[in-house]
Formats: sequence, structure tokens, C-alpha cells
Amino acid sequence: MIRLIKLRRKRVLVDVDTQKDFLIACGASCIKNHRRVLMNIRRVYAWARTRHIRVISTALCKPGKNGDNFCIAGTDGQKKVSYTLRNKRIAFASDNSTDLSRDLFARFDQIILSKRCENPFDEPRAERLLTELKADEFVVIGALGEGAVSSTVLGLLQRGKRVVVLTDAIGVIDRHAADVAFRKMKAKGAILSETKNIAGSSHLHTTGVCDCKLCKTSGKEERVKAHVSA
Repeated sequence: MIRLIKLRRKRVLVDVDTQKDFLIACGASCIKNHRRVLMNIRRVYAWARTRHIRVISTALCKPGKNGDNFCIAGTDGQKKVSYTLRNKRIAFASDNSTDLSRDLFARFDQIILSKRCENPFDEPRAERLLTELKADEFVVIGALGEGAVSSTVLGLLQRGKRVVVLTDAIGVIDRHAADVAFRKMKAKGAILSETKNIAGSSHLHTTGVCDCKLCKTSGKEERVKAHVSA
């Protein structure tokens, strides 16, 4: 059985596929409203660091066959966004092994699980970790809301976990499909919340990782432009 080290409240942050192809404007499959989502993800990670909350991350890694055009192994777009990486981390390749050390979270702050498909529970090692890990609450962020996030949340709920979904820190491409997915998560028992309710508000106005015009524009500049346009 995999257990957390003793903490006041055993929360785990589950970071689903926070990769450049999904979250950066020039990515091969960029989400809608990427600036807002990135800033909230950044805030959640800052909160996790200060509260010493352990992180389980999944990372999609495709072979580049059968028409794959995003998150392909060896490409820059497959890499995780820089501030979603903790210093004390360990990464596991996607294979059919279930090997995991019992004391992983005593030695590392973050476990990164590579996966070959959308659903982490289809990967033996990820399925074992997410099933066996004992925590009071799993806080979920990432991408895509209508895809891997939905699969992850529903899988956790099926295993009797308490799950909080931070909807403003989750990227989507198909808004209608994502809305349906969020409703299903809620119906199955997930708690839908926002970043500020757990991590507070951020004073940052830029994403720090994306070079697009929108991400380089501060919140103050946006408000000035809106006032001038009006």
C-alpha cells in the first residue's frame, strides 16, 4: 500500500497533462482561454509548494503514428510547462510495469507518470498509484476537461476517493463537451470549485511561459484598453 507521509491534512494535487501542446498558444492543440487557465495552474502550484502538498502528474506521450499531431515523444510540445515541475520529482515511463516503492512520497514531492492514452487508469503503474494512495482529498487540475481530466476524475470517484475539481484551472477545447463532462463529474460526486477557494487570489498578471500577445499583456493593460474602447 502506498501512503503519504504524515501530514495535517492529506491532500494530493493531481495534475493532468499540463503540457505545452495543450497550454501554450503555439502548441499543436492549444486550449481555449489558455492565459486564464495557465495563471490559475501557476497559482495552484504555488499553493501546493507552500503547503508541502504532494503532486501526482500525468503526461501524455504519443509515438507519432496513426495521425498523432500533439504530445509526441521527443517534441517540445510534449514537455510539461516549467512551473508544473517540482525540484524533488521522479518520472516513470509508460510501460506495463506496476513497480512502485512504498516510500515514494517520503522521498519525492512529485511523481510524474507518462501515459500512452487518455485514461491514466489504462496504464498499470498509474492505475496502481491512484488506486492505492491514501489521501483525504484529491485536487484535480489540467487538460483536457472533456478528455483526460474527465477520465481521471471519474476513475478516482469509482475508487471511492474524495475529488475536488478546480474548473478554472482546467483547459478545454470543446466547451459543450466539457460542460457535459463537468456535469457528469458533479453527478458522480465530485466537488466543483475554483482556484481562489483553495489557493487564494494571485497578484500575478502574466503567465510567465507563453510568448503570445495575450499572455504578455498584463491585467492592468487589458483594463485600460477596454476602457479606451468603451
